[in-house]
Amino acid sequence: MKKIHFTDRYLLNPRHPVTVFVIGAGGTGSQVITNLARMSMALQALGHPGLHVTVFDPDTVSQANIGRQLFSETELGLNKAVSLVTRINRFFGYAWTAEPQCFPTRNFSEDSTANIIITCTDNIRSRLTLWKFLKKVHKENFSDHSAPIYWMDFGNSQTKGQVIIGTVREKVLQPSSQEYIPMPKMNVITEEVDYAKIKEKESGPSCSLAEALEKQDLFINSTLAHIGCDILWRMFKEGKTLYRGAYVNLETLKVTAIPV
Repeated sequence: MKKIHFTDRYLLNPRHPVTVFVIGAGGTGSQVITNLARMSMALQALGHPGLHVTVFDPDTVSQANIGRQLFSETELGLNKAVSLVTRINRFFGYAWTAEPQCFPTRNFSEDSTANIIITCTDNIRSRLTLWKFLKKVHKENFSDHSAPIYWMDFGNSQTKGQVIIGTVREKVLQPSSQEYIPMPKMNVITEEVDYAKIKEKESGPSCSLAEALEKQDLFINSTLAHIGCDILWRMFKEGKTLYRGAYVNLETLKVTAIPV
């Protein structure tokens, strides 16, 4: 029998919009945030309260961002999180929130979190800091509307990348099944990868779009964003998933699913 993970019950029938934190609004984050806006509207059409998203990013829009990331000339010099959220709120009529800073910070206590955390950052330190924060949080007793349940992480090089979703809670209650083997626990990225053995290279900011494309190709971010958001969409729509992520290689046009 195949292994499966059934979505946490609260996310399927919440009393309020499901809270989502997106950390990083760059190449992948700008695509993910736009996909979440469409997802929220689709969920509402199905009778679900939808999503309330908060975006964190301290960076401003530069000339090198325009073209590869979802920003325009008119947004040069503006904060990325503020620009994206303002645009989405106007387009969809939402009241999403922008935080022009990193997460977690001193301003955010353990009870200031979300049901789903999505990281689209480009450094190891931010992931380790977040996991340390989340491990502390999941030991506390919070109500469902504020408890962190899943962490989805995106990471990529120039033409390759991966997306992985895991459970912040030690176990997500699973129903019995005669067809599958229910899995209450899925590893998050920091449980899959030993970052202590990885030496992080500081690439620095790009001065132009051409230079930026030498580091990350044009469609690697959007490809990963669509695959990751599709996994999340099916977890909401179908209430289950057979896959907890995927590896993508645009050079070979190959997508390898990561089973639960």
